[in-house]
Amino acid sequence: MRIGKNEKLVMIGDSITDCERARPVGEGLFNAIGRGYVGVVDALLTSTYPELGIRVVNIGTSGNTVRDLEARWQTDVLDLKPDWLSIMIGTNDVWRQFDSPTMRESHVLLEEYEEKLEALVASTLPRLKGLVLMTPFFIEPNPNDRMRAQMDLYGAAVKRIAAKYDTLFIDTQEAFNRVLEHLYSGTLAWDRVHPNQAGHAVLARAFLQSVGYEYAKGL
Repeated sequence: MRIGKNEKLVMIGDSITDCERARPVGEGLFNAIGRGYVGVVDALLTSTYPELGIRVVNIGTSGNTVRDLEARWQTDVLDLKPDWLSIMIGTNDVWRQFDSPTMRESHVLLEEYEEKLEALVASTLPRLKGLVLMTPFFIEPNPNDRMRAQMDLYGAAVKRIAAKYDTLFIDTQEAFNRVLEHLYSGTLAWDRVHPNQAGHAVLARAFLQSVGYEYAKGL
């Protein structure tokens, strides 16, 4: 298990991370951590590794792009002083190009996306014990679908950054692809973007595998 005793894990992203988390900071009682993959990660870490006392904080914000992360980075990441940080961003950077094609000012094109994400990683990594970079995804099995193909390009950018800075990397698209070999996309997300509980479990499982979580611990 890579995350150590009494360490803080901050998980930042968009609506897929947010999932109705509490404001201003998503942690505490009564589903304050949200109803998505962050909550599943927190529950499994707490139940399997109670002796570690890992603190999980959800700082996802619906509708965010990498531009929004850049704007709130000081208050929502640096000021929280995480030991570990997880970043999953890019869905809206791509989606706005398809659902709002004429509103070009809202489009975060690939070059800007990669530049801004890399700048955040480079400036923050020295402060961390660990960083996990998660790709954006589109729950669509056809790689030739226009939005899926574009999302794959953004995922490849995340992979390049992870390799350059030697961080942990999660290909969330590949995690969903394995499930989509057997299930229709609508059984995981009605809009192919916002996962249901099964979809969030796919994300949580991929994250936990990346940090060395042992499901059989204590059995």
